[in-house]
Amino acid sequence: MAKGQKKSKASESLSLEQILFNCRDYLRGNASLNDKRDLLLTLVFLRFIGEKFDDAVENIKASLASEGLDVNNPEIMNAFLNDDSSFVGAYFLPEHARWSYLLTVEPSKLNSRLDDALSAIDTSSKALKGCTQQGLFTQLNLESSVIKKVVDEVDKISHKRFGVEKDLIGRVYEYFLRSFAITATKEDGEFYTPHDAVELIAAFVEPFDGTLYDPCCGSGGMFVQCAKYVEAKQGDISRVNVYGQESDPATFRLAKMNLAVRGISYHLGEKNASTFTNDQHKGMTFDYIMANPPFNLKSWYSSELRDDARWSGYQTPPENNANYAWILHMLSKLNPAKGVAGFLLANGALGDDDAVEIRHKLIENDKVEAIVVLPRELFYTTDISVTLWILNQNKKGGKWHGRKQRNRQNEILFMDLRQWTENSVSKEQKKKVKLVAEQVERAVEIYHNWQDEKTDGMNYAEPELYRSVDKAEIQQNNWSLVPSRYIEFVDRDGDIDYKKVMKTSCAKVAELLKSQKENEKALEKAFKELGYEI
Repeated sequence: MAKGQKKSKASESLSLEQILFNCRDYLRGNASLNDKRDLLLTLVFLRFIGEKFDDAVENIKASLASEGLDVNNPEIMNAFLNDDSSFVGAYFLPEHARWSYLLTVEPSKLNSRLDDALSAIDTSSKALKGCTQQGLFTQLNLESSVIKKVVDEVDKISHKRFGVEKDLIGRVYEYFLRSFAITATKEDGEFYTPHDAVELIAAFVEPFDGTLYDPCCGSGGMFVQCAKYVEAKQGDISRVNVYGQESDPATFRLAKMNLAVRGISYHLGEKNASTFTNDQHKGMTFDYIMANPPFNLKSWYSSELRDDARWSGYQTPPENNANYAWILHMLSKLNPAKGVAGFLLANGALGDDDAVEIRHKLIENDKVEAIVVLPRELFYTTDISVTLWILNQNKKGGKWHGRKQRNRQNEILFMDLRQWTENSVSKEQKKKVKLVAEQVERAVEIYHNWQDEKTDGMNYAEPELYRSVDKAEIQQNNWSLVPSRYIEFVDRDGDIDYKKVMKTSCAKVAELLKSQKENEKALEKAFKELGYEI
């Protein structure tokens, strides 16, 4: 018994990263990077929905027992267990698709039984259909001892232990991006937006009701983390309808998997497809947009996009960089009366020469509300500083989410957070910083105060942090949106007495030289006493 207890405590001490490292170690030489990722994500998915199913069963039993019904009666239990409506916050699973059953399968049959489970889930649940890759385990055909070790290791990943609110699917995905940077480039779309960055975007956009859209939703982590933010602030995620699109087939399945296990109602289109050449939500507009598009994507353009309606009133975006194609696509998707968008882009988009006319038009049309430069090293796969853009279709003021806003037409708020790097993340493979709750709240406070009806926009500034700027000044800077052109930076060298500094420095150097000469003389004397000439 003591042994079992010791083993249990050892298991509890393992971090999610250590469990995944162990799985990766078991799979060494048995699968490619993408296969390892897909296999582990699928197992975590099965583990997650299986655990939630088991929790639902226990709740059903408790409810029946409280009503005086015999929970040991198979007929009574089966009547409830076979009724989908009994499973609140979970999905009904056929018996051979349940995690508790899969743990009992003998290792030699585990690959085929896992695929049987995936097939059963795909055919028995409309919400879970298309979430997983069918035939994955028999295709990889891992040795029985290997797949058994991996399944037992994944069994340690419990949402009870790691937190019901955590994006476990996303964290597994994130782990592979951090650990295997081979394909984890922002242009390839292999990217996971950290929680603090999502929270900042959500806090600015406030997607508390209506429709929310992400044109490059990746693993769906943006939606999952945004849902947690909305629940924390408003308490009712059911008021938000989620729409998204993803081009990569494996990531598309992952997004469906991630949203399904969270119980988030979603619309990701009929299939994975390029947002530019095959818009899955054509003709639709949305109340809110949150996105983190691939930075500086080169391979986006097709000749059929030259006169696309999304560029109407603007120039066609540069063919060698998709930054402004993403901007115009999202603008075309915003509710024309009240839509708000928050998205991340590489800093180069703030002043690109080949997009100056589009940027000019965006500012002239008064679509840009705020530009926020974020700290470096917020992300795992890039250490560059990136920018949060806020587009707003209504800057005229009025009531908004319980606040009274002023008319902000022809003004843009610039914010520079690059100095907020004091909060480092420990135990990471590379240097990484994070925005803590107090910093997110401070940034949002600056933004909301600027919008407030009592604020004078022409005198709203704090050196080295933020400043409200009118269109005329931006025009004088050739329509550049680089915050450092507008925010005052203090010259701390202005008060330095350079003569005094030089005098002090020279005195220190002279003292060092004097000391060196004295040491040389002492050394020479010592050698002579020993009979050596220098």
